[in-house]
Amino acid sequence: MEFEGKVAFVTGAGRQGKGIGRSICLELAAGGAKIVIADYVEEAARLVAEEVIAAGGEALAVAGNVADPADVERMTNSAVDKFGKIDILINNAGITRDNLILRMSESEWDSVLDTNLKGTFNCTKTVARMMLRQRSGRIVNVASVMGVVGNAGQANYSASKAGIIGLTKTTAKELGSRGVNVNAVAPGFIQTVMTEEMPEQAKQSIEKQIPLERLGTPEDVARVVRFLCSDAASYITGQVINIDGGMVM
Repeated sequence: MEFEGKVAFVTGAGRQGKGIGRSICLELAAGGAKIVIADYVEEAARLVAEEVIAAGGEALAVAGNVADPADVERMTNSAVDKFGKIDILINNAGITRDNLILRMSESEWDSVLDTNLKGTFNCTKTVARMMLRQRSGRIVNVASVMGVVGNAGQANYSASKAGIIGLTKTTAKELGSRGVNVNAVAPGFIQTVMTEEMPEQAKQSIEKQIPLERLGTPEDVARVVRFLCSDAASYITGQVINIDGGMVM
């Protein structure tokens, strides 16, 4: 129970089934953390909160748009009203609007950058104020290997995730002296609802590019996030950990 007495705020955590955010919530709750599930869809957040509670944990569901600073302020205030503080921030909220760059509309670009990158900035800025007063905290940003190597048809997504990596390193330098560790995880191809919709032949082709010859699971990501939030990672900050089966080396 390494997180007993700790409060974790997890964005984009309402997806049911094989969602990374949901798995992170359950993993941190298993370590004793109280969980705040933030999602754009209130019902989706509530269902994950019910899972955490059913497993014996404490949880609060909040709904809002991370791209809107006012929504972020409202959601984090609700978390503090309920649990008194925020010790852990997981910036997981993200969307895709894939298209080739010559066909990509301005709205496709803006919506992805607003949610993925601006949303991470909004949540980090808001929660960091609390962590600086506490002189402690853990922030883990969910980037992607596509932010490291790029991907055709995902200029907006890759740019947003590359931006998150830069934001992670800068935030780590700014907050480190006050006891706040900031790291990122960069998942590769993970078994989620999105990858389940891919044709089987496409999935097999991807697996051939991965040295471990399989897609990852949301639990693979959640376990690394749990480690980065724990005291065992107290001397790790500003790092990006690829969770991709060796696809990017």
